[in-house]
Formats: sequence, C-alpha cells, structure tokens
Amino acid sequence: MKGPLIALGRDALASLRDLLPIVVVIGVFQVFVFHEPATRLMSLAVGGLLVVAGLAFFIFGLRLALFPIGEGIAHSLARKGSVFWLVLFAFMLGFGTTIAEPALIAVAAEAAEVAAGAEVIGSSVESKTNYALGLRLTVALAVGVALVVGVMRILAGWSLPFMIISGYFLVVLVTTMAPQDIVGVAYDSGGVTTSTVTVPLVAALGVGLASSLRGRNPMTDGFGLIAFASLTPILFVLVFGIIVQWN
Repeated sequence: MKGPLIALGRDALASLRDLLPIVVVIGVFQVFVFHEPATRLMSLAVGGLLVVAGLAFFIFGLRLALFPIGEGIAHSLARKGSVFWLVLFAFMLGFGTTIAEPALIAVAAEAAEVAAGAEVIGSSVESKTNYALGLRLTVALAVGVALVVGVMRILAGWSLPFMIISGYFLVVLVTTMAPQDIVGVAYDSGGVTTSTVTVPLVAALGVGLASSLRGRNPMTDGFGLIAFASLTPILFVLVFGIIVQWN
C-alpha cells in the first residue's frame, strides 16, 4: 500500500510543479493588470489545487492501469497471430476512446451552435444535437480507421513519412472542395481527438504491438499511431462538411 501512495505523491508534486508557472502568471495578471478582488484569487487557488489533484490521479491511473492494459492486449493479440482480431481491436479502441473524449464533446457542441448561428443547420435543439452527434461519430470513425491503418503499417513495415505526407496532401486537396465554415472545425478536430483519453491507450497499443513483433523497434515502429489519429479526423470532417452542404 505504501508504494502506490508514494508514487501518487510523486505524481502530485510533479503536477504541482508543472502547473505552478501558469497559475502564477494568471495570478499576477489578476492582481496587477485586472485588479481583481481577493475572492477571485481564492477561487483561482482552489481551482488550481483541484486541477493538480485531478492531473495527479489521472497520471497515476495511466501508469497503474491504462498503459499496462494497452500493451498487454497488444502483446496477447500479437502472440495469438490473428490479424483480424488485432485490426478489430484497434478500430474499436480508436472509436471507443474518441467518442468519449471530453474535448471532442465540447468542440462538437460549440460547432453545432456556430453552425446554427450561421444558418448552416436548423436552430432547433434536435438539429444541433444531431449535428454534434454526427460530428463526433465522424471523428470517432476517423480515429478507428487511423488505428487500423497504423496497425497495418507496423505489421507490414510501411514508411511512416510517406504515408503522412500523402495523407496531408489529400487533406489539402479536399480542403479546396470543402465549405469554408467546416474547414476550421476539421483542422481543430485533429487536435481535440489526440487528448487525455485517446493518446495513452493509442501509444500503449503501438508500443506493445511493436515490442511483440520480431524485427520491429518500439521506438521507430511503435510510435506514429497518434499522427494518423490526428490526420484522418481532418479528412473525415471535411468530407462530413461536404455531405452536410449537399443535403
């Protein structure tokens, strides 16, 4: 019991150290620039402590469970020798983690509000809900496909730079055909998908799979999945915007 508590304490101190500079900067601006009352500083301090606590528990949970689970499943599927189950797991992992990504939920809801204001969709609650859900499902599907492509790249030994360059060339091409009001949302989607929930499991899957395959280096072959998970949502959301415009 003492070991996990010590590890959690280390994570808490590391989180405090990492967040302290931004808290100090915000506090200085609150006092000397905006001249906010002391009560606002108190709420800032309490909020900062809550963020430190949440970040500490999150990092501790990653090392305790998520990373080992991701790597362990990748090892097991690689030893099983079934490409089908490995690809299916990669797709379900990408889809499931992305649909639950808090940043994506927030961005999709905001994008629906903006689309309704621009009269791209109806202003009813149902229209905005359907638009936000469609956007989330599109991005989740994109990340699922990205992990399938990334896993196949590790298995086959395909060139990562060639695939990334080709992918972004296709993104630029589709951008010229997509409606302008979806372009910004599409490019932001690539960032919000690679956030707190998705990245740890995706990285663990890639490293675990590369470690299990003979002739694969976890450092050179295990990473790169996150790059695909950032690229494909841009492409899929651009196509989503084109379809919505046609309809």
